[in-house]
Amino acid sequence: MTKEEDILNFLSVNVFEPILNSKSASRALKAGVRTTIYRLKQRDARGMVDYFWSAIKGTERSIKFAERMEKEGFIRFEEVLPKFRKKFGDAWLRSKA
Repeated sequence: MTKEEDILNFLSVNVFEPILNSKSASRALKAGVRTTIYRLKQRDARGMVDYFWSAIKGTERSIKFAERMEKEGFIRFEEVLPKFRKKFGDAWLRSKA
């Protein structure tokens, strides 16, 4: 598994799939998740990690998206932060795949 696949798998299991597989998630939320996945796939592992941190830090768009996720009862990036930070830190990024 590549580093990019590892990151996508982690986020899919912990954040994306519960939304995409939900019958109660709004179309807008599902569309946002699909857009996020698309944007992540355009990056290398470091870019994916940077994208994650940018979402945590909060742009106007990411803040509204996180609010929608919370309002609809889903896990947000902020809630997987401890596991993400431990798994995908600088040492991991510098290591060979």
